[in-house]
Amino acid sequence: MPYVLRGPDGHISALFQSPEGGVYEYLPQRSPEVLAFVGLDADPAPLSGLDQDLIRVLEDLVDVLIHKNVLRITDLPPEAQSKLLTRKRVRNQLYPSALILGPDDGVL
Repeated sequence: MPYVLRGPDGHISALFQSPEGGVYEYLPQRSPEVLAFVGLDADPAPLSGLDQDLIRVLEDLVDVLIHKNVLRITDLPPEAQSKLLTRKRVRNQLYPSALILGPDDGVL
């Protein structure tokens, strides 16, 4: 899904879940043409901005859980530990004043 039917002008005129006999073209659901036809924004930038914000919230949540001794960094898989510690180090170098908890709070 979806299969598209194009009009004489070459633009999508209809969407179908399966080809129903006729000249249908398969396009990925995330195709800019399909998204535009159904009235959705094909630009992923707004979503990626939200994703970055959510990642920051999750990092801070992990920090708080560790600070409150609910979670230990070693409870996480080694790959997750490495990614969190790397992001924290880079973020602290780029934005040292952006910490929710202070450096004396013993977080990570």
